[in-house]
Amino acid sequence: MSPDLFSPHVAGELKLRNRVAMAPMTRYRATADGRATESMAEYYRQRSGAGLIITEGTEPSPTGKGYPRTPGIYTDAQVQAWRRVTAAVHDAGGTIVCQVMHAGRMSHPFTQPGQATPVAPSAVRPAGTIDTPDGERPLVTPRALEPEEIPAVIADHADAAERAVAAGFDGIELHAANGYLLHQFLADNANLRADSYGGSPANRARFVVEVARACAERIGAGRVGIRISPAGRFNDIAESDPRQTYTALLAGLAGLNLAYLHTVRRRSLNLDDVVTSLWPGTVIVNTGYGHGSELDDVRPLLREGVADLVSVGRLFISNPDLVHRWRSNAGRSEWDESTFYTHGDAGYTDYPAAVAQLLEKPVLEEKGSIR
Repeated sequence: MSPDLFSPHVAGELKLRNRVAMAPMTRYRATADGRATESMAEYYRQRSGAGLIITEGTEPSPTGKGYPRTPGIYTDAQVQAWRRVTAAVHDAGGTIVCQVMHAGRMSHPFTQPGQATPVAPSAVRPAGTIDTPDGERPLVTPRALEPEEIPAVIADHADAAERAVAAGFDGIELHAANGYLLHQFLADNANLRADSYGGSPANRARFVVEVARACAERIGAGRVGIRISPAGRFNDIAESDPRQTYTALLAGLAGLNLAYLHTVRRRSLNLDDVVTSLWPGTVIVNTGYGHGSELDDVRPLLREGVADLVSVGRLFISNPDLVHRWRSNAGRSEWDESTFYTHGDAGYTDYPAAVAQLLEKPVLEEKGSIR
């Protein structure tokens, strides 16, 4: 019998009230120096009915920052600010992990300390532009990490994991998807290295495996999850043979006994057999960028044994009580995309819960007109 979407689940050390995860989503609501705000605490508290909340991407170091007004987890002040968020979620009965995200080449000197050049596996400039504190600017050619620098970047991730636990998070999720640093090492159009971190699929996976191992050793494997997006092209990524790449990656990760694998599933590439054969633990599946995320779309993922949990993004923005709405067959509110990356509470903490919407509905007169 397949599990019900609303039944509890244990993923490593994470005890989850249901099998619906809130996907990580950048929202640009932190302070300029990367501290979580009271509004962020309220935003995540409102969505604590999810079985698992995965925060927006959070940089493990100053050089990991990609965008303005994104949070960090590398200073004591940032740790203290995050404690308001984790306490609010825990008080509401929720479980929350911090997504640790190093942007790599998806950054700009205007965002980097001392206007330094962003780092990456190789000096390959991505196409496009990026938001900076001084407006939108063309992306630049990054600086390739020297071999002797890589251990420090790995240590930054482990330090971030430790700080996340100190901030009250139940664990972390490593962001190895969507064209950021860990994904850049995996992708053969961004990683042109000729050393032990480039070339073969196993070599390109090495950095990600070493980061995951370092975090697991620091806070316990049962508190560490990882997100991947095989064949994803976001942020100018191209993978010539994702099946080989992700077979090598999962083979390297499988023995670590991490809490979960979180994957963006694309109909153009089915790696279910690879995941099933190589991944020993919990699998979270995201159907991608807000599409195919209604109840009738996600339930079959559990029924078919593809996923243990499903993650949902945009629907959680406009429906803070999404799990309650699904369970009770209540209607859903539409999101306002124009407020996704603004800096105020509009389109952030002001979406009402279903109960509040019912109370606000107009009364029907006997003749059927609306007052």
